[in-house]
Amino acid sequence: MTGGLLVAGTTSDAGKSVLTAGICRWLHRQGVKVAPFKAQNMSNNSAVVVGPDGRGGEIGRAQAMQAAACGLAPDLRFNPVLLKPGSDLASQVVLLGEAVDTVTAGTFRSLRPRLAETAHAALAELRASYDVVICEGAGSPAEINLRDGDYVNMGLARHAQLPTIVVGDIDRGGVFAAMFGTLALLEPADQALIAGFVINKFRGDLGLLAPGLDMLRQLTGRPTYGVLPWALDLWLDAEDSLAYGRVLGRPAAPHGTEWLDVAVVRLPRISNATDVEALATEPGVRVRLTVEPAELAAADLVVLPGSKSTVADLAWLRETGLADAVTRHVAAGRPLLGLCGGFQMLARAIHDTVESRRGSVPGLGLLPTEITFDPRKTVRQAAGTVEGDLPVRGYEIHHGYVSTADPELPPLLRHADGTGEGAVHGVVHGTHWHGTFESDEFRRWFLARVARLAGRTGFRVAPGNSFAAARERTLDLLGDLVEEHLDTVALRRLIEDGPPGDLPFVPPGLGR
Repeated sequence: MTGGLLVAGTTSDAGKSVLTAGICRWLHRQGVKVAPFKAQNMSNNSAVVVGPDGRGGEIGRAQAMQAAACGLAPDLRFNPVLLKPGSDLASQVVLLGEAVDTVTAGTFRSLRPRLAETAHAALAELRASYDVVICEGAGSPAEINLRDGDYVNMGLARHAQLPTIVVGDIDRGGVFAAMFGTLALLEPADQALIAGFVINKFRGDLGLLAPGLDMLRQLTGRPTYGVLPWALDLWLDAEDSLAYGRVLGRPAAPHGTEWLDVAVVRLPRISNATDVEALATEPGVRVRLTVEPAELAAADLVVLPGSKSTVADLAWLRETGLADAVTRHVAAGRPLLGLCGGFQMLARAIHDTVESRRGSVPGLGLLPTEITFDPRKTVRQAAGTVEGDLPVRGYEIHHGYVSTADPELPPLLRHADGTGEGAVHGVVHGTHWHGTFESDEFRRWFLARVARLAGRTGFRVAPGNSFAAARERTLDLLGDLVEEHLDTVALRRLIEDGPPGDLPFVPPGLGR
């Protein structure tokens, strides 16, 4: 089997990432050598990949998840361009894993030809190495203001002659209008590659939907390849923290007699929010994202997560009253955890002439440390221990580092060479490492420590809970949904043969 496919969407968060992963998993189970690809991703949720030169690089976490669906280790070529927003107007550009520039909407245009060339070359290499490459678009292909110079949606499809399916989220409402409108706004050459549709997150009687599917086919001359049902268990590895809602996952009943309540501050520029997902897979652990100071008062553990803009998000904490709420939480003797940018905020002072360029600003003062930002970005995988012998794995993505610390301050973790990482100061904990809670033994150790510090004597950590197994169950569920609810015979024919040659034009069509 040879070929490719582009999964486009009517909107952001329509289901492109999960559908791409599901198709990858289905093909992988069929014995097909398949790889994922997203030419350009805009996300602060990234994964660290070791490149060919041995250095660490970044790709979107969604592409790392899709790689796992294919049975592959992540590859920098799976997401050659990653944009990491630092504000509403500027983003850091990560090219083949390396941060190369910071751009605004105005300056991005001049850089786009270079990015497109890199993306096209990466896709060509993947297509030469794999039987099938399943590509994911970004946002919507009908963002006509962005069509000129596009290399992610129909620009990519045109360049590589990829058949394209459009997925829409029916739970949002207006899915038929969105699908028809997406197609009708495209110019004829783009429309010629749109082969059909997939509806996502359907709840109810499929018979009520059938007349709409028939009418959509009459209007567009294109089939709907299937209708994916709403699935509550699809929440791991979210592309965007806004996809979570207030409570992560579906918390299982506690193993003991008490629950453990975890409040994660939803920072405006939150990064790698996926760090706390592993906690939410534990029975009796309720993890919620919040922007309400009052909700921190009732939490057993407060988490300050990563941030793409540490100083700006720290200022936001103060403006909203959340900084005072965090301080009161610690004063009450309840545990606090800072991760990467959240760890940096706990310092006495932050010296930043790199990211925010605001110079020296006071931190929350909850750790006897100072943070200094370095123009060189630390991007690497990490491994070490806690409590002497419990293994911990993670990864680092940050400009800031601990430049000054109380020499008596104990570390939270230790690197493999024995040097310390992070800090513990009473009930305050911090580390630059992301992804540590995916290490089962460390997660259980930390939760037991939190329960003890918070006075939750009835909480018991469930033995044998495996995060890796939970992720595999999610990937298998995605593959099952594709196999059971999509016309996989027609989908396979589309991947192998490309779009049918008789697809009708739907007016008005851009540029017609």
